[in-house]
Amino acid sequence: MSESGLYVAYAAIGTMAVVPIYYGSFSSLDRLKSAHSKKKERKQFEDFSDSEDEDDDESEAVTTEDAYMFPVYGSIALFSMYMVFKYLNADWVNFLLSGYFALLGVAALTQLGVRVVKGLTGVKLPQYHLNLVHRSKPLFDVRFTNLHLATLGVSAILTALYLWSKNWLVSNLFGLAFSFSAINLIRLDSFKSGMIMLGGLFLYDIFWVFGTEVMVSVAKNFDAPIKVVFPKELLPADGVLKMTMLGLGDIVVPGIFGLHRGFGFPTPYFNSCMAAYVAGLVTTITVMHTFKAAQPALLYLSPACILSVVLTGLARGEISQVFAYAEEASDKKKDELNKKKKEEDETAASKTSAHRHSLRGLDAKSVDVPAASGGELADDEQENVRSSEVLDKTVNAISETSDNESELAKTSSGDDKKNKKNKKGGKAKANKNAKK
Repeated sequence: MSESGLYVAYAAIGTMAVVPIYYGSFSSLDRLKSAHSKKKERKQFEDFSDSEDEDDDESEAVTTEDAYMFPVYGSIALFSMYMVFKYLNADWVNFLLSGYFALLGVAALTQLGVRVVKGLTGVKLPQYHLNLVHRSKPLFDVRFTNLHLATLGVSAILTALYLWSKNWLVSNLFGLAFSFSAINLIRLDSFKSGMIMLGGLFLYDIFWVFGTEVMVSVAKNFDAPIKVVFPKELLPADGVLKMTMLGLGDIVVPGIFGLHRGFGFPTPYFNSCMAAYVAGLVTTITVMHTFKAAQPALLYLSPACILSVVLTGLARGEISQVFAYAEEASDKKKDELNKKKKEEDETAASKTSAHRHSLRGLDAKSVDVPAASGGELADDEQENVRSSEVLDKTVNAISETSDNESELAKTSSGDDKKNKKNKKGGKAKANKNAKK
């Protein structure tokens, strides 16, 4: 076994650990930010998909009580699996577990495939809706596109390939998809919860790895995609691949913690936590390589992640805010700020409206002009008097013109009547003379 082959394997394991944490954190940040911001009204049936179509599932918050119980539930599950493999046929157990993880894997790979394609292309496709309602109560509602159908088909083929061959590359795809989905869906409600969770799992790993054979036995017998693996030598002389591995818990748990720091506080906390995770992973691999023995990764990762946040808080003078931060308090503070801003906007709008009404009132009313001193009229009043005098003269002139026109009309009418009488008299005289 060559040293160069081992180093390649270690580098591959480290890369497969960091990638889902980094991209899963950013994806989950988008979900959390949209959940904490004002929700936009959306039609019941939209025509096209967008980047938020897959964000409808509510993320699960890990509370302080949940964090305390993490090691307890993990210990119960681990010891139960140990007893199952010890007293039952391992082949049948792995057959059932493979079927269960195959169903989960199809869903996880489909989601991951859709996100990767949309992230690379930004494509928006027409949506299909399946909606099942019973007595006005929605029982089933799903939206999907042709892209979902395509990735679902590819995921089903990969799942069949894994069940048939147990190929380690396909197993890694499942592991990465599970890690991405878990980091995307799980969040912490406070730094205290994260510290309790990491501290409890730190003790959990020490006990079950160094104190008993349980964890090592389950890891060897459990044939399911719950870890990422890479061959220590790609082309071994005997044809048997020997793997180095990292459990998904060593990826997901620190990933959730680093994500929470990035969401609740500025970017430096996320960056420091990522750097601490890489340093802890390098330490784990170094110790494992030096002593040729399996190491519980959380033994090094848990202190590294916690200390990274504490030291960053101290350096920035924010350590009290770090320990005091809680998601509920943050939400309350944001609600208060939004309420205050809304009140300020309403006050400004009411003042603007009142100012407009006052201006309209001034336009409608006449402005009183004070009397000039010394008994003289103000300029405006003098101007009004002049205008009134001119108007009176104009009206009088028009009245006189109208009277003259009326008189002329009467005179003309009288002359017309006289002319008619004269004409009639002339005609009468003419007729008499004719008779004579």
